Amino acid sequence: MGRVVEMPLWALVVLVGFAGVTFASHFLFPSVRWFFRRRLERAVARLNERLERPIQPFKLARRYDMIQRLIYDPSVLRAVTEHARAEGIPENVAFERARRYAREIVPSFSANLYFGFAIRVAKVLSQSLYRVRLGHFDETAFRRIDPEATIVFVMNHRSNMDYVLVTWLAAERSALSYAVGEWARVWPLSRMIRAMGAYFIRRRSRGELYRRVLARYVGMATDGGVTQAMFPEGGLSLDGGLQPLKLGLLKYIVEERSPDGRDVVFVPVALNYDRVFEDRLLVAAGESGGRRFPARISVIAGFVLGQVWLLLRGRYHRHGYAAVSFGAPLSLREFQRSEPMSEVRGLARALMARIGAVVPVLPVPLVARALTEAGGALDRETLEARVGAMIAVLPHAHIHLPRDDLGYAARFGLQVLRKRGLVEEHDRQMRIVVGQEAMVAYYARSIAHLFAAAAKNR
Repeated sequence: MGRVVEMPLWALVVLVGFAGVTFASHFLFPSVRWFFRRRLERAVARLNERLERPIQPFKLARRYDMIQRLIYDPSVLRAVTEHARAEGIPENVAFERARRYAREIVPSFSANLYFGFAIRVAKVLSQSLYRVRLGHFDETAFRRIDPEATIVFVMNHRSNMDYVLVTWLAAERSALSYAVGEWARVWPLSRMIRAMGAYFIRRRSRGELYRRVLARYVGMATDGGVTQAMFPEGGLSLDGGLQPLKLGLLKYIVEERSPDGRDVVFVPVALNYDRVFEDRLLVAAGESGGRRFPARISVIAGFVLGQVWLLLRGRYHRHGYAAVSFGAPLSLREFQRSEPMSEVRGLARALMARIGAVVPVLPVPLVARALTEAGGALDRETLEARVGAMIAVLPHAHIHLPRDDLGYAARFGLQVLRKRGLVEEHDRQMRIVVGQEAMVAYYARSIAHLFAAAAKNR
């Protein structure tokens, strides 16, 4: 035992390294993780004191534990067996595939990142780009929501700024969990988005095993009381108006929740803008009949640098108004009680009707509709008169008139359209620039359903 053993220096370094890693993993790392976990729990407890909807334990669970719980769910295990049989592969291979799906879907929420960083960035970005206005909001209706219910914000989808605006405006109520598509799976953006509680979905996946894993995660999150946000249209509006419904996530929320579990309360959210930054890409995609958006990084970087250059020269102006309205909450339990024979599609129609009813009416959509309906040229006085007549037709809509001045609102909307080269003045007549008709119609269509509903009720 007392003999001297000689060994190469590199072998000694490797041996000491392995010993250090073993010591750290068994003694040091658990203590460090426990220390930071305790600090996080205390921070979340303080945070929950000011939130109307406290962060649920499900959202704070360790990601590894959540993945294990998901892949060992009985319905997922049955799907693994069926997948292995259908594909002719061993069950352990199918199980590893399910595990990969679970790791891809399950987020790793960080309260510090969400409330300490993301909310501040969302506020600064929103207020830097737009004059943000809160439209319809019934505080009393929100206070009547069952504190134990799971809240799901359902929204129309106009722009990728939707995520930013609603995240900021809902910051005093709870942390939102979004479903995000493939565009967000780019490192390092994916790490940050997952840490903010978002979960990734493959919108084009048709595999039954993947859909089963995703469905069970959504069901678990719903039963766990996680506040969620979703776009029932499934993607950005290509023509500016409300889009046909896609029932995927809504179906999972309704059918995967425990029948005797929490109630689910859907909160309709409607957004509208004087300028949608992706408008030209969306209109072009709509005209081509597809959903491919040829947005290159160089184009995006050029736009950002251009805005920074304007700011440095003191010539930067915000891009008009952005408004968000919250509609009347809809309890799933009460809806199923009053409409026992209704399917998920009936629920979706009811939600989209509530979203459409509270879409904010802003200056640019009003002016765009007036010019589109005219089909020709309008002088300023006639344009203001048309805008006033349209407002009179919508007595129950949320209409934002800057400075409570009809004339100023019409002039402001016209100024934004002219600045973007969509409208021109010739011989004191305002007319749509040739070739820009689809762009102007894009903004007019965002409020077209309100006029259709008003005409139907007359």
